[in-house]
Amino acid sequence: MIKIDLEEAWQLDASALLVAYAAGTLDPLGVFDLYLSRIERLDPTLNAFVALSPTARSEAEASAERWRQSMPIGPLDGVPVAVKDNLAVAGMPATFGSGLYADYVPEADELPIKRLRDAGAIVIGKTNTPEFAVEGFTHNALFGTTRNPWNPELTPGGSSGGSVAAVAAGLAPIAVGTDGGGSARRPAGYTGLVGLKPGIGHVPRADGLPQVLLDFEVVGTFARTVRDIALLDRVFAGADRADPSSRRGPLTQPGDGPLKILYVERLDGNVCDGEILTAVRKAADVFGRMGHTVMDGELPVDTKALADVWPMICDIGLSRILATEPTMRERAAEKYIGMAERGASIPASDLLGIWETVWRIRREVSELFASVDLVLMPSCAAMPWAADVPFPTEIDGTAVGPRGHAVYTGWVNAAGHPAIALPCAVPEGALPVGFQIIGDLGTEPLLLSLAAAYEEAASWHEVWPALAKS
Repeated sequence: MIKIDLEEAWQLDASALLVAYAAGTLDPLGVFDLYLSRIERLDPTLNAFVALSPTARSEAEASAERWRQSMPIGPLDGVPVAVKDNLAVAGMPATFGSGLYADYVPEADELPIKRLRDAGAIVIGKTNTPEFAVEGFTHNALFGTTRNPWNPELTPGGSSGGSVAAVAAGLAPIAVGTDGGGSARRPAGYTGLVGLKPGIGHVPRADGLPQVLLDFEVVGTFARTVRDIALLDRVFAGADRADPSSRRGPLTQPGDGPLKILYVERLDGNVCDGEILTAVRKAADVFGRMGHTVMDGELPVDTKALADVWPMICDIGLSRILATEPTMRERAAEKYIGMAERGASIPASDLLGIWETVWRIRREVSELFASVDLVLMPSCAAMPWAADVPFPTEIDGTAVGPRGHAVYTGWVNAAGHPAIALPCAVPEGALPVGFQIIGDLGTEPLLLSLAAAYEEAASWHEVWPALAKS
């Protein structure tokens, strides 16, 4: 039996913790207390957590007793997990980063969280998100700014910035967030993590807060290793009648042998930071050395049409909240009230036009995957910027707008396809850089398998930010 030093256990992934629980070399209560002490010491710098669970320690005690009796209740029994504050966890605040929901404490878990807890996971706390989860950085008036463990002067991205900061700093082994326009993949890229954005319906959803971005938003997961993401996926995935989009049959998967991978460096001529392009090109070369066919090319999808309507999608979503929540004008930030009012002025015919754009993209992406197996491209167009600034106004010397950094991700959400974000191998001392691999509908297993092979070929997860070791 290998002895494990409890004080170093924060460096283990969830899969290794479970092995240690089974062997009796660690127990969930000791691990929980270790993470809690790290949160108390390091989170004042990061501001990843907005609330800690009042019942988590007693849950850890119960889990420890189950492991002593060799009777775990599920595949995540005793594993601490951080949950983004736009997901409903029974008995904990679900503020959505907004004063509108500052007093909201759900009585029941929403469906993905119920699955998480049924598997034995311990929700250690809720993590910060920008108001209504519609920004590419993480700040709100309720809880302030979340910072990047690799450099606290910089942002971890958004809107799942609190979740990635927690995992990257060793404050939790795994975390859950959402991705409506890149909110899992870009933050994962900024913090050196693996992040899975499943396809629409792969992780059923029900009984949560309002959806702002049509049906684009899915529950995403964060970890330092692919095997942890695969473990979470086994817990979350599977049809449920509460979410009809989850009730689909098996889809055709690529056969054995080398995969055809389309490498897309830029989208529609949009600018990208040179440091990112260099790192992602090297990552693409790894797949070539692994025996796959990597082809440079353009993405045959009208992403510009989507970019043109994206602000209206967000405004319309917020207008629905304004129409159904009478106190929004008094309790939400002025910026989002203005966006909601713009959304309320958009005619129904324009909404139908937006859906026509979305369905055109879904057809184009569907047809794309008839000729390639996967698409590989950067997760982000810009390196992390100042933590309290909403977006970079310039990339590689070129002025950009609010979503200039986010051009690579939203089209995947609109298409409804799965994608996994992975870290590039970067020089020692450099900030993390991420890339994403996008697959056809239903190819989450393929993405996880390929990501695991890439992880073995280009190991990255032994590297920690200096703050995590302080």
